[in-house]
Amino acid sequence: MEALTHAPVLARFGHAISDPTRARVLLALAEAPGYPSDLAESLEVSRQSMSNHLTCLRGCGLVVAVPDGRRTRYELADARLGHALRDLIGVVLAVDPASCAPDGTCVA
Repeated sequence: MEALTHAPVLARFGHAISDPTRARVLLALAEAPGYPSDLAESLEVSRQSMSNHLTCLRGCGLVVAVPDGRRTRYELADARLGHALRDLIGVVLAVDPASCAPDGTCVA
């Protein structure tokens, strides 16, 4: 494992939340730890898709897998991520549609 700080942490966080499903997974885990099958059902994605997203989030160091008997529970790697997510969803942006597409990509 490699410990990251500052800009690399922001880059990984940005990559993770750039995908709507991963963003929704992080928001769900900010509320409470969860099991992959439960997360897949509540977010209405396939179990395979959920597995792929959780693998990505683990690789980015944003979530951890905690053995729980025969199951694995996922939770945020650091409680401060939950605070950061809640702060971010409270932000209101003034967006220029000529410069920024609905998916957030820059068009100019």
